[in-house]
Formats: sequence, C-alpha cells, structure tokens
Amino acid sequence: MKVELNRVNNASHYEASAASSSIKVNIDGPESIGGEGKGVRPMELVLIALGSCSVFDLNEILKKQRQVIDDIKVEVEGKRRDEIPNIFTNIHIKFSLKGDINLEKANKAAELAVKKYCSVHDMLANGGIDITYEINII
Repeated sequence: MKVELNRVNNASHYEASAASSSIKVNIDGPESIGGEGKGVRPMELVLIALGSCSVFDLNEILKKQRQVIDDIKVEVEGKRRDEIPNIFTNIHIKFSLKGDINLEKANKAAELAVKKYCSVHDMLANGGIDITYEINII
C-alpha cells in the first residue's frame, strides 16, 4: 500500500492520492502554519479512517444478519492530550442506524466491526488510545 502527497501551494495545502482510487483528498494545516481551510487536517484523517473502517464492517455484518438498513451515520470524536505531540487519548464512535434493525444484533455487529475486524482500531488501541462506541437506532 502506498499513498502520495503533492504540494498544492506555498502554504500547507497538499493533495493526497492512492493507487486504489482516482479521487484526491485535500489536506491542509492550521492557520498558524499557513493553512487556508482547503482540506482536512491530519488528525481529522485519523478519525475519518477509524470511522470508515468500522462502518464498512458494521454495514456488511448487519447485511449478513438480514437487517434492513435505510441509513447509517457515524460520528467520531477524539480527545487529545495537552502535551506535544497532541496525540489522542480517547476516541468515541457513535453509530446512528435507521431501518428495521434489532438492537441486540446491531450491538453484536458493532463489537465485531470495531474490535475484531477494524485494523485502524487495533493500531490505535495498541498505541494506548481508549476507544469506545455506541449504537443508536433512530
């Protein structure tokens, strides 16, 4: 696996690409280092990676359980320590599911998706980050 980042401007705006897709991801830094709000920040990408990794597996497990999924929304919130480097100490994932979904099956699916199948979770958890999650049926 390999990604490439190319500088877009003289500030801190980069465009990332991967061989697996033609889509470009815009990344930008904070204003303090010249960021112009033209992309997501690197630590936000970490949360995006965790949320997307988890929800891909959750969706597939729920489909195998024959649950009817009308919609899924994922919110991922991370708390960072004050000392530099400002790493995450805690991350919470909130899955909001809409459809004809059994809560017990959804909870089991989330346990498997987050803690067994999500590689991003394992990397972060092995680094000492406390990761929690919740399921809401709406």
